[in-house]
Amino acid sequence: MKLVSFDGGRLGSVDGDEVVDLGQRAAAAGHPGATLEDLVRGELLDDARRWSLAGLPRRPIGAVRLEAPLCRPGKIVAAPVNYRAHQDEMEWPTSVEDLGVFLKAPSSIIGPGDEISLPYLDVRTDQEGELAVVIGRRARDVTLQAALDHVAGYTCLLDITTRSTEDRSMRKSFDTFTPLGPCLVTADEVADPDRLRLRCWVNGRLRQDASTAQMIFSVPLLIAYASSVLTLQAGDILATGTPAGVGPLSGGDEICVEIERVGRLEVGVSAERATAYAERPRVAG
Repeated sequence: MKLVSFDGGRLGSVDGDEVVDLGQRAAAAGHPGATLEDLVRGELLDDARRWSLAGLPRRPIGAVRLEAPLCRPGKIVAAPVNYRAHQDEMEWPTSVEDLGVFLKAPSSIIGPGDEISLPYLDVRTDQEGELAVVIGRRARDVTLQAALDHVAGYTCLLDITTRSTEDRSMRKSFDTFTPLGPCLVTADEVADPDRLRLRCWVNGRLRQDASTAQMIFSVPLLIAYASSVLTLQAGDILATGTPAGVGPLSGGDEICVEIERVGRLEVGVSAERATAYAERPRVAG
């Protein structure tokens, strides 16, 4: 099932080229006004997958405004340097094996068709296409074998990164730095999240083309590892890292990340609010 949030948080499902409004079904099931985030956090996706789409209102997908499937997750847990080729291109001496995971601010999330706002005119900011795992039920110290049982579904994510000197979490947490969507594809639709082709284009030019099979930590291992450090709650997002091919962004750019069986996310880039790095708030002198 491909679930979406649209037109101000309405709950929908993608069926071909149409969005089906699930509001009536949610109300009939005892969840009036439920959002996609409500379904995930309430562990209700198994119920939703059984809802019939017959007789429900439909609109062409191009006639609705798709939004981020989850706007305010409890946390975004991210894996740095999780592909060897990306480690090589960045000339990092360490990988996720040494670095562990880090956190991104949930307030950095935007949806399909929104714009990334570049913060600086004179500091490079890169695109990083990633598979995002949405947690479906509480996970603490889960085993490798049971890890995927805690997954609600998958979506596309862009981990936008400014290459300044600050801590990794800060450089990746500016407002607009986590485009997400367009759909939450339920876990039953993706037989193996470690066998998906991921591609990312900037202005129509292919920058990233890899398989999630090339990840250093697989999806189950990331879940098991992260849950050994902190409790993952339903609705949390796990960003699985980016392959080689990251590159600088400029105002006016158009970015597209596409993941096999998961979807295609497109966003723009704006430099309208960008300033010189030296003009950021800091101690005078």
